[in-house]
Amino acid sequence: MQLLLDTHVVLWCLAGAPLSPEVLDTIRNRQNAVFVSAATAWEVSIKQALGKLNAPGNFEEAVEDAGFTALPITLADALTAGRLPGHHADPFDRMLIAQALRRRMTLVSQDSRFGEYDVRILPARQRGP
Repeated sequence: MQLLLDTHVVLWCLAGAPLSPEVLDTIRNRQNAVFVSAATAWEVSIKQALGKLNAPGNFEEAVEDAGFTALPITLADALTAGRLPGHHADPFDRMLIAQALRRRMTLVSQDSRFGEYDVRILPARQRGP
């Protein structure tokens, strides 16, 4: 299975946040390829610069150290994202949806609005106390 992690899921993984056992097992399963989009790095860097996000300053290195694979944005991804129905206004999320759709990836996210698109989703939930 190919997984594409939503930004909050990447940050949870890097911070060691307690994810549900199903999500953790799926991400840790070496038979699955786990990707982080360039859109996520872009979103993280913008929010860091605005002081709205505390994330690793060495984000790229942290992603690589976690064993995740970087996923570049192509022209076809951008065109697909631009043509998506307007269910979701966030441009970063629209890019993740487009990339997952084009590559038949499973998008790991807690965002319920992703369900309005024809994209495979693995709901990411943090484990309760």
